[in-house]
Amino acid sequence: MSKIIVRISDMAVSNLPGSSIVTYALGSCLCLVLYDKKLKLAGMLHSLLPEGKEKSLLPDFNALKYVDTAVPLLFKECYKLGATKQSLKVYAFGCATIRDAANVMNIGDRNFATLQKILWKNNVFLEQEFVGGSVSRTVEIQIDDGLILLKQGNSTITIETG
Repeated sequence: MSKIIVRISDMAVSNLPGSSIVTYALGSCLCLVLYDKKLKLAGMLHSLLPEGKEKSLLPDFNALKYVDTAVPLLFKECYKLGATKQSLKVYAFGCATIRDAANVMNIGDRNFATLQKILWKNNVFLEQEFVGGSVSRTVEIQIDDGLILLKQGNSTITIETG
């Protein structure tokens, strides 16, 4: 099985049979996972900060770094491969409070609040959310069956998407 790795300020969309998409060491960042069961299509993003639209004209701007600009891009990439807003199941991970500078600025809480605002505005609802707390998480979705493996601390949770 091949693994597509999503790093910080990155995303991946795939319908490649036998593959999975994974992100590691998710702290205050947001990981959003989309899955279309019929198309066997998955998308994942790993965004660092809540808002970046005001920085979009800067030469080194990375839209995937910010929740407000990354979330629409992830949906659009899934739409390009045939998914629809109605066919996608949506899952949120991360947004934890880790003891560092991000904690002082409430980055995790702000990332999740920004996500909720975008989803609400577009009439999209989360199937499940695994956010907050103070643990690092690893998230992996298998393309073929849509199973999401969530590792947090010493435990692994299997989430069925459909």
